[in-house]
Parts: sequence; C-alpha cells; structure tokens
Amino acid sequence: MRTLSDLRRNAGRLPRDLLAGRFPRRLAARRRAARDRVTPPTLRRRASRLAARAWYGHRGFVVVLGVAALIRLVAMIGYQPALFFNDSYDYVHVAVRPHPHPLRPDGYAFLLLILRPFHSFALVTAVQHLMGLAMGAMIYALVRRRFRLPRWGATLAAVPVLFDAYQIQLEHLVLSDTMFTFLAVSAVFLLLWHDTLTWRLSAALGLLAGLAWLTRSVGLLVLLGLLGFMLLRRADRRMIMVMLAAAVLPVIAYMGWYKVDHGKFAMTESNGIFLYARVYKFADCHKIKNLPVEEMPLCTELANRLPNSQDGIWNAGSPLARYTGKKFSPETNDTANDFAKRVIIAQPDDYGRVVAKDFLRVFAWERTVFPDQATYQQYEFGTRTSDMPKWMQGRTVDEAVRYENGRVRPHAVEPFAGFLRVYQDIFYLRGTMVGVLLLIGLAGIGAAWRPWRSWRRGGPAAGVNRDGAAALLPWSLATGLLLAPAATAEFDYRYVLPAVPLACVAAAIACSPDVRDRLRGLRRPRRPEPTPAPAGPAGPQPDDTGGGLPGRVLVP
Repeated sequence: MRTLSDLRRNAGRLPRDLLAGRFPRRLAARRRAARDRVTPPTLRRRASRLAARAWYGHRGFVVVLGVAALIRLVAMIGYQPALFFNDSYDYVHVAVRPHPHPLRPDGYAFLLLILRPFHSFALVTAVQHLMGLAMGAMIYALVRRRFRLPRWGATLAAVPVLFDAYQIQLEHLVLSDTMFTFLAVSAVFLLLWHDTLTWRLSAALGLLAGLAWLTRSVGLLVLLGLLGFMLLRRADRRMIMVMLAAAVLPVIAYMGWYKVDHGKFAMTESNGIFLYARVYKFADCHKIKNLPVEEMPLCTELANRLPNSQDGIWNAGSPLARYTGKKFSPETNDTANDFAKRVIIAQPDDYGRVVAKDFLRVFAWERTVFPDQATYQQYEFGTRTSDMPKWMQGRTVDEAVRYENGRVRPHAVEPFAGFLRVYQDIFYLRGTMVGVLLLIGLAGIGAAWRPWRSWRRGGPAAGVNRDGAAALLPWSLATGLLLAPAATAEFDYRYVLPAVPLACVAAAIACSPDVRDRLRGLRRPRRPEPTPAPAGPAGPQPDDTGGGLPGRVLVP
C-alpha cells in the first residue's frame, strides 16, 4: 500500500487516483487502522483517567448519585417485579396488542413494546429508575456547567429528584409519568445547554417534544414552552420550523393511525369526558341557557351527586352511563365536551374557584388522602401488594402473562420493603417546598431579567444565561404542568412530581452568580451620572497648569 509521501512523489498520478476514488478510500482505511491500534490497555487507561477526573472534580455529586442508585436498587429488590396502577393495564394491553387507545396516547406503551422481547417488568422499572438518575445528573451538569453554581449548590438542586421517596415509587410503577418527565427535562437541558441552535439540535428538541406529547396529552405544553422560549431568544426562523416539523410529524402520523382505527383524526376520545369530570361537581343546568336536549342527561341535582369529580367518569352511577354505547366514543366525548364548555361559560366563578382550590392543594405541607383511599394507597410503598385488580382479572392476567412470559405475582420482600416504607414517611418533598422553589425561580426572573434592556440590545439570545431569562422556560413549564390538571381534570399527587425537576432548575438558575450580582446591583444606590462637558472653542486648549500645551478639558 502506497503512503502519502509516495502519492506526493508521484504527483502526476494523483489526479488519476482521485478520479478513480482511490485516495479517499485509502485515507479512510488508514484512519480505521489508527483507531484499531487503540489497545484494550489504552482504553482502560482512558477510562481510568475519566473516572478519576469525575471523582476528584465532582466526588460529592458522585457519592450522592451512588446513594440514590442504591435506594433504587433496594426498591427493585423490595417490590418485585414492579408496582401496578389502574392505568398500567391499558399500557400493557396496547403493548401486547398494538392499537391507538381511545383514552390516552400510546407513547409509553411504545416503550413497553420495545422492551417486550425481554419479557420482564423488572427491566421496565430498571429503565425508569435509570431515567430518574439521568434527570438528576442532567440537573447537576446544567446548573454547574452553564450557570456556574458551586458543587454543593448544583448537588442540592438535584437532591429532590434523586431522593424523593414518591419519585422513586413513581419510577417503580408501570406508568407513563417517569418517561414523560424524562423527556421534558431532556428537552429543557438541551435547549439551555447550547447557546446556538443547529438543525440537528432543533430536530432533537422537536422529537423530544413530540414524544412527550404522545406520552401524555399535557405534553403539548412542552412544545409550546420550547416554541415560546425560542421566539423570545429570537432564534433563526429556519431552526424553529425544523423543531416544529420534528415535533408535529410523529403526532400527525399517530393521528392518522388513530383515524384508520377509529375513524376520526385525533389522538384520544377522552378530553371532553375529563373536562366534564372537572365541572361535574358544580354544574348547575338552571344557569345554562339553550341547553340542547341531548345534553340534558348530564344534569344532576346537587343532592344526587357523587363525592368526587372523577366519579363523573369512573363510577357506575355517573350521568355518562345514561348514554348507550362505549363510554369513550366520539359521540359521548363530543357531547361531554360541549356540555362542559357551556358550564364554564355560564359559571366562570365556580370554575375558577375549583381550579384555584386544586392548584393550591399542591402546596399543602401535609399529604392528605385524596381523591379516595384506594387511589392514595397506590402511591405508597405498602405492606403487601396484590395481584391484578378483580375488575380486570380475565384480560389483564392473560396479557400480563404474555408480556412477562410467565405468571406475574407482585410481592414485597422484607426487610427491604420495610426500609422503603420508613424512608417514604420521612424523605419526600413537601408541597410547601415546591411552592418555595417556584417563588425562588419567579424572584430570580423578576429581578434579573430586564426585557427592555435585552430588546434594546437586539434580543436576549446572546446573554440569556446571564440575564436570568433562562429560568423562564423551566419555571413556566413547571407552573403549567401543575395548573393543567387542575383546569382540565382534577388534582392528583402523581401530577405534581413531573413539575419538581423543572422547578429545581428554575430555582437553581435564580441562584446563579449572574443573578446574584444583579440582585446586589439593585440593592446598591445608583450613582449620579457625570454632567457632560460643554463644547469649547475649536483648537488646542490650555491644560490645568496654565501652560500653552494641549491638555484635558476639565469638567466642572
């Protein structure tokens, strides 16, 4: 094989080699050979250097991350193979028999479908626990590297995600919430990590937002948050279009699949039914004008209403049961949606009151039993676990057996399960602490971000990290994720946890050195600006010594 020096000596033959395509192939072969010469000892030395750098540079966080991983390992040993919620079996049903589910999008079911060849619910929980650890690592890296927080401050920002017992329990449930939170945090991490948007980064952001939307309907807020922040930074319009295309295309493809199966171009047939549950407790048909006849069966007198808003969906005595056919059908969903909108228009004060009550319930210090004992207990590490619920025994058992390739018997293993029960009673983020994190983030945004100065400079894109406007993205997403369930369905404790990592990021950015410097600048009195010197006569002026040489013009 000729070397590069031979090619140089034979310069006359170089054009012929280039035309024949030989030189690029030979150059690529040499590069591959150089990579192949990296021996295992060399790789081990490189790995050891990286490990040493991580240990000496971030040993505090490495220890914290290791302890968090150990607690998750205890959870996997203590509750085998996984914990199940009522919604879990719909996801398993779709993973075993793929179809667009009418109640909720199938994004999480696709993850179960990808992991199905391994026939292990334990692997599903292991992947979700890794997602939880990855979220903590992303929070630490973002606020440490991009916003220059000290190591202890960046570690503290990741602690709620890594050690919250309810976060660990949610990761151990076969539910979509962990995957959704991971996608939202990843999108925020990528956008805030880079100062310049490229088409690859924009496509990745759009894909993450689209997958979050397909995982939970509230994921639309993630797309809107990314879009609004990119517009605020005055990003390149082409990059914005790439992001939107990457987010919308998979959603459109899913909606097309839904139309083939259900005959309607949509994602679900449940948005109107859940909105009806929101207004069920206060709807007064006497205040609604021109109520259509087909919606009158949804009216219920106050004395006959069920205890909880969600009873308007799931209870057999719900007014929705007065309609024939499937509960989550296009006709029932459209009727419930129209009725709910009429109630909101006729009773805006009552609607605002229940939304505010559920939103403020997030920030209570103590966790209370809500909405009922059965639902609340599914968010706790219990003394024992049950098999599949009785109301779904036949279909659920068969499909779980097909997924696991064997009998699924959730069970608690002592003393590991007992340790987790004690741990959950002590180590969790209280609702008031979530409120404090949001207030810190809001204070940082208000004190550090001065939009009039940013716009005067041509936009905050160049100095978004220093200006504190970066906290606006995670803070708005966290607030929106807390407010959306209260406005469209009902409060649930599991809906609080996806907002916690974003609230931690917003609060950490508000404590960055740039924001602290601006806060100190706001507290210091502003010095009066010097008066400009009056324009003197043309020509050289005498200096202050009285000489004839030119000198400084004195400012009185």
